[in-house]
Amino acid sequence: MATTNDLKTGLVLKLEGGDLWSVVDFQHVKPGKGGAFVRTKLKNVLSGKVVDKTFNAGVKVEVANVDKREMQFSYLDGDDYVFMDTETYDMLNVPRATVGDAANYLLENTLATVAVNEGNVLYVELPAAVELLIAQTEPGLQGDRSTGGTKPATLETGAEIKVPLFITTGEKVKVDTRTGEYLGRA
Repeated sequence: MATTNDLKTGLVLKLEGGDLWSVVDFQHVKPGKGGAFVRTKLKNVLSGKVVDKTFNAGVKVEVANVDKREMQFSYLDGDDYVFMDTETYDMLNVPRATVGDAANYLLENTLATVAVNEGNVLYVELPAAVELLIAQTEPGLQGDRSTGGTKPATLETGAEIKVPLFITTGEKVKVDTRTGEYLGRA
């Protein structure tokens, strides 16, 4: 347990209903009249929903113990993604639903941050950008290069992204893992 005075960005709280909420932003407010309070912006760890919540100053809140470890994606086992702890070499099976959209940019030996709370995997977080090979894309036409248009391309992971017309099959490109946007050649 902690008080609202101990709140800081990144702290994970366990609020009513047992949901885990990460503190995105907080502000201690001491109005001229009345008691002090803490205005917070909280993000649900599982759903990503962001809400504003106000606590009275000094109120006790339950802090969740979230263990974030750097792990390496080893292989796909049925519907589970198997990650290996880079320090202890322990293997951890993570369900496809928990990996979510990160699966579109996940290759073997890719490093990722895996957050675990009480033995349950909360989420898998990839680096902001990854380098992937273009498995297949249509050739750009000679007159198209100056228009600045885009075309669909399939990555080596099977995900499809939009790339500029000058990109060809077999090139390595940088991709933003949060938005799926092309960032440039690798």
